[in-house]
Amino acid sequence: MSFSPLIRQLIDSLRILPGVGQKTAQRMALQMLERDRSGGLQLARALTAAMEGVGHCQRCRTLSEDALCPLCADPRRDDSLLCVVEGPLEVFAVEQTGFRGRFFVLKGHLSPLDGLGPEAIGIPELLARVEAGSFSEIILATNPTVEGEATAHYIAQMLAGKGLSMTRIAHGVPLGGELEMVDGGTLAHALAGRRPMGA
Repeated sequence: MSFSPLIRQLIDSLRILPGVGQKTAQRMALQMLERDRSGGLQLARALTAAMEGVGHCQRCRTLSEDALCPLCADPRRDDSLLCVVEGPLEVFAVEQTGFRGRFFVLKGHLSPLDGLGPEAIGIPELLARVEAGSFSEIILATNPTVEGEATAHYIAQMLAGKGLSMTRIAHGVPLGGELEMVDGGTLAHALAGRRPMGA
């Protein structure tokens, strides 16, 4: 089936979403055009408003409509803890745990093959934030991938000698998981990060 230019443009635009391939984009486009025009128009308005109105927090660099996001503007948070994450989704995930410190959002992880060096992901801004703050602990919460590990090690080296406690989030067996179902790499991390049983 050959689609008209406007329908093709809509399908191609929907394909920029993660996990949306050609067939899914076609179904979405045709669903909106055939059965939910008002929903499609509402989506268009929300997209336009978000694209034009959402920027980045000047302090932590997460997505925000204001110069300071609500987390950075909150005076009740712990100014001695700084959690470094790869993106805004990780801020949300860590926040769900009850963490009450401050955040710094990198723009991804170090990946020389993709042209992502320290400047591209915001390492200079992180160093400036640490210098300007009163942090005693930096929590490196980059993803447990090869690139995430390399990024955490790079940051730890850059901040070495500044009298800060540098910690890395633990990786290992999920709560409720069974050892036989855990992959070897995860189990190796869990064994390497073992700690003594509390009294």
